[in-house]
Amino acid sequence: MVMRKVLLLVLASLLMMAACVSGLDTSDPDEIGTLAVVPAAYAGKSNPLGTEAEVAGAEVFETNCVMCHGPEGHGDGPAGVSLQPRPKNLAVLKESASDDYLFWRISEGKPGTSMLAWKSILTEDQIWQAVSFIRSLE
Repeated sequence: MVMRKVLLLVLASLLMMAACVSGLDTSDPDEIGTLAVVPAAYAGKSNPLGTEAEVAGAEVFETNCVMCHGPEGHGDGPAGVSLQPRPKNLAVLKESASDDYLFWRISEGKPGTSMLAWKSILTEDQIWQAVSFIRSLE
């Protein structure tokens, strides 16, 4: 009888530990995967601003994006480490993402994540400035 209670206690403990581990955020900010298709309303857009927009984009990024994406855009901002899924590493994402993709995601956000839509907060120029800055990340 005592052996059964011990065995049940051990099993219950293992189940609780497994439940705790499965709740941990194991998303990898560097894992990009297949990017979604850019909707027609955004498809084909390219950044109309020159490289000088990178400086203004750094300000936009610092004000609005650093808390989640971190100062270098690596997805390691102070708020980002507790989000699930974790914010993407923008320095990695920029390698496979087109301008229209970045503009779309910043404008509309991403459902199922904490990435919110910025189109009602930032102007189009500010979003393009942020895209310029993202292109400069390493």
